[in-house]
Amino acid sequence: MQRVPVSPRHAYRLINHGPTTLVTSRAGTRSNVMAAQWVMPTDYEPMKLVIVLDRTTYTHELFTETGVLGFSVPAREQAELAWRVGSSSGRDIAKLASIDTFQATTIDVPMVEGCIAWLEARALRSPSLDQVAVDHELVVMEVLAAYVDARCWRDERIELEERQTLHHLGGGVFRASGDLVDAR
Repeated sequence: MQRVPVSPRHAYRLINHGPTTLVTSRAGTRSNVMAAQWVMPTDYEPMKLVIVLDRTTYTHELFTETGVLGFSVPAREQAELAWRVGSSSGRDIAKLASIDTFQATTIDVPMVEGCIAWLEARALRSPSLDQVAVDHELVVMEVLAAYVDARCWRDERIELEERQTLHHLGGGVFRASGDLVDAR
């Protein structure tokens, strides 16, 4: 087997396997949506997740004011949407103006229509990273509500036969979730 070196700048692409997530925020009359790869579950009950937010983004600005975020898991057919909202700033354009949304059930944020799943969450804490000069903030969030496209939920788990999640490989390239492998 031949091994090929990977630049540390692109090393995240080797382990970045979770689905692309559309993160929504609102503060007053201002709202935004961004694409995120760095969202992961960290606990079961209550369900918690962690997101890494760039401190310079519009989403971070709105989130800092409210402490809540919406998470929509887009389907394969929404790849262009994920790329578009991840490649522009809400400070420059009203990204949600051309996207079908609905109101979250427990927090004041829009949720992206047509996705596979949705989660609504509030911030619990942000671990101190004062020892390290970082441009990103690691935020622990508690999930307050979650729902899924009925076609994609079977036996209390996500079922992706009819629809597929997106996984960003970098540079605007995505892979859709593939075949189910049952290791039992």
